[in-house]
Amino acid sequence: MACCCEEKRIYTSEKAPKAQGPYSPAVKGGGLVFIAGQLGMDPATGNLVDGGIEAETRQALTNLKHLVEAAGSSMDQVVKVTVFLRDIQDFQKMN
Repeated sequence: MACCCEEKRIYTSEKAPKAQGPYSPAVKGGGLVFIAGQLGMDPATGNLVDGGIEAETRQALTNLKHLVEAAGSSMDQVVKVTVFLRDIQDFQKMN
């Protein structure tokens, strides 16, 4: 658990997919921005993009970028990203 004295603020972006459940896409508190897991979903359709793991990875990072920017930051400030793959054989293509 982490907490801060600063009020937390919730962020969304019209350029990123809507949350698929009861969670916030991006939360900022204590000068840090926390982004919920992003899939390679097209925000316009809500479906995974076509083109396999490479296209899905590009779209997931684009979605992440839009949320980071909505919270007033940039990808240059990202400290850590955790990636979950269904198939470890996709690692090279994802990376």
